[in-house]
Amino acid sequence: MNRKSSWELVNRDLLMLLGSQIVFVSAGAMTVTMAGIVGSQLAPNSALATLPVSLMVLGTALAAFPAAQLMRILGRRFGFLSATLIALLSCAIGYWGLRLGSFNLYCLATGTLGVSLAFSQQFRYAATETVVPDRAGSAISLLLLGSVGGAIVGPELVARSEQIIPEGGFSGALLAAAVLFTVAFVLLGQLSLRSGVDTTGVNTHRVRLRLPDIHPLVWLAMAAGVVGQGVMTFVMTATPVAMHVVDGHSLADTAAVVRAHVLAMYMPSLVSGWLIARFGARPIMGVGVLILLATMAAALAGQTVLHYGLAMVLLGAGWNFLFVGGTTLLVQSAHPNKQFQLQGYNDAAIFGSAAAASFAAGAVLEFMGWEMVIVSTMLPVVLLGGMLVWLWARPTPTRETCLGEGDATYDCKNPSDP
Repeated sequence: MNRKSSWELVNRDLLMLLGSQIVFVSAGAMTVTMAGIVGSQLAPNSALATLPVSLMVLGTALAAFPAAQLMRILGRRFGFLSATLIALLSCAIGYWGLRLGSFNLYCLATGTLGVSLAFSQQFRYAATETVVPDRAGSAISLLLLGSVGGAIVGPELVARSEQIIPEGGFSGALLAAAVLFTVAFVLLGQLSLRSGVDTTGVNTHRVRLRLPDIHPLVWLAMAAGVVGQGVMTFVMTATPVAMHVVDGHSLADTAAVVRAHVLAMYMPSLVSGWLIARFGARPIMGVGVLILLATMAAALAGQTVLHYGLAMVLLGAGWNFLFVGGTTLLVQSAHPNKQFQLQGYNDAAIFGSAAAASFAAGAVLEFMGWEMVIVSTMLPVVLLGGMLVWLWARPTPTRETCLGEGDATYDCKNPSDP
């Protein structure tokens, strides 16, 4: 039996990444939960209340490519440890921003946190490097399951903030987050990141990446991430406002729908990795497209709590299938010498679309209504479906094929291409 096939899915490095994923997702969920409230208290204009969240997403988008390049040069562990230090800095800035009542400092803190989250987005790529290639989807799914814990811990930190620092507002949550990031620093310091992939013959130096050199399946993988993340962020940002402010549903019902959505984003990871290993990434991405179309049908059918709840659960599941499927396809299709560059571009595009969506959602809801929020998502989903059908039968390039034609110029085309 080949030595590479003896690698188990669950290994020491993957467990370290899983624990760190919980910490970073906790911080993101904590910020989403409290930032709008903090903004409404500190912002000079109520229209700026959601600016801290948007700056967090924007920070992730702007730092995504530099984070990937830093790790290409200095290694995954160095990049991840840097992320925890940046996150600790964010907690310190946010803490003093809250204590001083400074909206500007708090916005700086959330933007800085977004930078650290850009590094943490590379956890899923690092997870694929700890297993053999055919287990990549399962490794990504297992890592995303850690996000369920983060989605529970983050809001809980906000709820218990004043128990941590009495009469300190949300500063107690930031102090607790700083403790968690310290734990993550210890975990990430233990990484060895042994790779289940033999890297013999791979040129680790940067090679020039030209658009014609990018395999069509890489474009498909990136499109899946951009559409999935963009549509999910766009609809999810508008949903609490549409439910509570426009339609008058209770805050408890609104919170329950948001909680169900977050769980639906990550719980499918229990099966999505296995499904990708069994059927391939593209069929699972196709299911994700169909689920997003079902999301639109449910959202347009009515505006009761049941309609919102069903639509948000479907939205989360559709995002999971597109995100996990797209990431797996990217890992499988990218030229080994260009993977860090492509991963950086991919995450920059994904979170750039999320930043744009978070800024646009409120305006579309305010001036055009909930129905137009949903209808406007149809075009990108349908285009992604068409692209998926067009490339459905195209063979996935193998690593041996990529390396066989030279490191700098081979474009990883079909194995049958001359």
